[in-house]
Amino acid sequence: MMPQRPFVIFTVLAAALLLSQPGASQMAQAADPAPSFQFTSIDGGKYDTATWRGKPVLVVNTASMCGYTPQYTDLQALSDYYGDKAVVLAVPSDDFNQEFASNSEVKDFCELNYALTLPMTTIAHVAAGEVDPFYAWVSDTQGFVPGWNFNKVLIGPDGNFVQAWGSNTKPMGAVKDAMDAVLAGTKS
Repeated sequence: MMPQRPFVIFTVLAAALLLSQPGASQMAQAADPAPSFQFTSIDGGKYDTATWRGKPVLVVNTASMCGYTPQYTDLQALSDYYGDKAVVLAVPSDDFNQEFASNSEVKDFCELNYALTLPMTTIAHVAAGEVDPFYAWVSDTQGFVPGWNFNKVLIGPDGNFVQAWGSNTKPMGAVKDAMDAVLAGTKS
């Protein structure tokens, strides 16, 4: 009976060592099915991320009166470039006090100044207050909370988190490269 005790201790220690390795929790997490999220469209109706499965989805918290607002041009260019192969979703937020007070003002501003046709949600909380469920999930599972406007979150075709970027990252640079890699099957 004594020889079994060192074996049990060794097995428990080996399992603990494996689970403490970087990426172990991410591997276990990746095995779980990704949730789907619903967003209210600024045009009325709903967007359900489950209908976008099979495509990468870039979710960007936006604001109309921000120094990064000109990134709308690149976001629309990304949306046009990928067409039906990927989704670029704008999520207006006033969490940083740089968004209009109403959805109609946001929609009019974006259409008039940027000719946006990409999907856009109604104004939502992304970092403070009653945070949108998508952003709560990203915070809970990845520890990522937007620190300012125009933070970008890439979700893979399987619905799982791929990568996030801050405001300074331009959509047509590293973000496009990551989306290309996801579509090529080299990153998921």
